[in-house]
Amino acid sequence: MEQVVRNATMEGTGYLNSCRYLLHDRDTKFCREFRETLAAGGVKCLPLPARSPNLNSYAERWVRSVKDECLSRLILFGESSLRRAVSNFLEHFHHERNHQGKGNLLLFPTGTVPCPTPATAVCCRERLGGLLKYYSRAA
Repeated sequence: MEQVVRNATMEGTGYLNSCRYLLHDRDTKFCREFRETLAAGGVKCLPLPARSPNLNSYAERWVRSVKDECLSRLILFGESSLRRAVSNFLEHFHHERNHQGKGNLLLFPTGTVPCPTPATAVCCRERLGGLLKYYSRAA
């Protein structure tokens, strides 16, 4: 495991170079030497709480949402287009999409959407070329 973490934090080629945190479970393979090697590479180790098996279900549900509602409907060309698509989906998910588990309310409403013409009764904000739409009533 020490060699794995050395490779992961290697200067220039390690995949954890731009990461500040690493979440992991409480398996014995994440020993003191593992955590020290990560700390030397500038990555802070954050173990998950003990006896928390339900954390994975929330992550899997979000991954399923982003795949079904966004990524499976797009053709992506590289990492930058993936980042743009996921960031647009995140904005839509948190600010414009109602959540049935919360009584069909918006989690973090941003206020009103500016309408291009005041005569329209309903405004529409589109993201990702019309893939994600948010409708609101003009004030």
